[in-house]
Amino acid sequence: MSPRNNRPRGGENPDDRPGIGLDRFGLERTEEYQGEDWKVRHVAGASAAGKRYRCPGCDQEIPSGTPHLVAWPEYGGVDDRRHWHKACWNAKDRRTTKVQRSRNAPKY
Repeated sequence: MSPRNNRPRGGENPDDRPGIGLDRFGLERTEEYQGEDWKVRHVAGASAAGKRYRCPGCDQEIPSGTPHLVAWPEYGGVDDRRHWHKACWNAKDRRTTKVQRSRNAPKY
């Protein structure tokens, strides 16, 4: 028995699907948020060993090795990327815009 072939049938190219594009880093899609298009990419977390990020949705730390999302404005640069918990990104429209931090909370 031959191994399973996961390529699309009928000559369909995954890059031709609207809102979804494949690049060398993984699956990427475009979503609308705050009136502009944002690129969203899943991060497995294993590649970011030793790094910690702060989720802008809940203002909690994303521990290293935790799967999460990276989102940035479509025409933004590297400095505009933000790391989100998946649940926080899905609930971003239901949250308030101003997250209050305590005085001694780190700003990263």
